[in-house]
Amino acid sequence: MNNLSVDHLIGIKDLTREDIELIFSTADSFKEVINRPIKKVPSLRDITIANLFFENSTRTRLSFELAEKRLSADVVNFSAASSSVKKGETLIDTVNNILSMKVDMVVMRHPNPGAAKFLSERIGAKVVNAGDGTHEHPTQALLDAFSIRENLGSVEGKKVVIVGDILHSRVALSNIYCLQKLGAEVMVCGPTTLIPKYISELGVKVEHNLRKALEWCDVANMLRIQLERQEIKYFPSLREYSMQFGLNKELLDSLPKEIVVMHPGPINRGVEITSDVADSKQSIILQQVENGVAIRMAVIYLLASKIER
Repeated sequence: MNNLSVDHLIGIKDLTREDIELIFSTADSFKEVINRPIKKVPSLRDITIANLFFENSTRTRLSFELAEKRLSADVVNFSAASSSVKKGETLIDTVNNILSMKVDMVVMRHPNPGAAKFLSERIGAKVVNAGDGTHEHPTQALLDAFSIRENLGSVEGKKVVIVGDILHSRVALSNIYCLQKLGAEVMVCGPTTLIPKYISELGVKVEHNLRKALEWCDVANMLRIQLERQEIKYFPSLREYSMQFGLNKELLDSLPKEIVVMHPGPINRGVEITSDVADSKQSIILQQVENGVAIRMAVIYLLASKIER
């Protein structure tokens, strides 16, 4: 199969296992490209991509921009903080204005769940969801699973625990869908207040004891506490959270086996993981960042092949 079954990347939920495998094999090729002295390929020289970020982002926006430039696409960056959205312009108006500039693809991050889907149904350009509210963040889940495959040979049959603020995390939801489609077992771990009520309906295990979760898993994906999304207090203090659910070197070294440690970033050092864990040989955090560019190149390249030129 050389074609994705979808016209837009809105969520992992819409992808088949074959789609994910195709993205991974394409990313393998692009990973070779970004490790060459000349890191560009002329694949998308006639394509224009608009990055629309209605929410702050540094890593994801830079990663997408780098991926687009590595493919030789023309790139337009749009930040809502300094735009007419602040003056009351609607999402559709903003996008229609950008499309009238003949844009072929839109990469969008938006605070409202469903914004990317809403957009994809109303405009002619291809849409890539770079995170919509607490809903999905598909490219992050793809790069996380790709990084597990790279380190452990495959995702099938592996045990992955996602630790932390599951309730507010679009990364957690996309990761659960992606890992399950690839045959992994998934557990979530965190304070009861940060685990959604419906979560067990997704077929994941729930654990509130970090040590037990770490002894069970092959991979621990440590999520950031999203204080900016929390309107009420879900735990007494960051210090108390860190004592119960933070991963430090002492705990890591005391486990009966070596596990892989991941983090989607940005890291609150000393809260969800300590610096010596983040910088340890078991951590693949920087590898995730590198893989993010390759995965996003693959997604953009595969969707661009569906653009009528």
